[in-house]
Amino acid sequence: MRAQTTLLLGLVTSSLAFISVAKAESGLASYYGYGKAGRGEMTCAHRTRPFGSVLRVSYSGRTIQCRVNDRGPFIRGRIVDLSVPAARALGMMSAGVVRVSVD
Repeated sequence: MRAQTTLLLGLVTSSLAFISVAKAESGLASYYGYGKAGRGEMTCAHRTRPFGSVLRVSYSGRTIQCRVNDRGPFIRGRIVDLSVPAARALGMMSAGVVRVSVD
């Protein structure tokens, strides 16, 4: 019984090592006006976060939640591209590119 418990504990511990924990990031965000943005969805593009995951993006005292549905941005220094509805909700439309934090 003890050997089975030790084996099970070892499997659980090694399995947990493969679970990735999303870390907070800060950097530049821009917005894009193509894809599903016309339907009013608050979506975004991120290079590594899984499709369908929800990110909290903060800028200038505002925080929104948007769903990852695309890959990008592919411009150095940018960490996320937001849909037009998400950019409007953050109040970044006139600036175009702003520094955000992403959780």
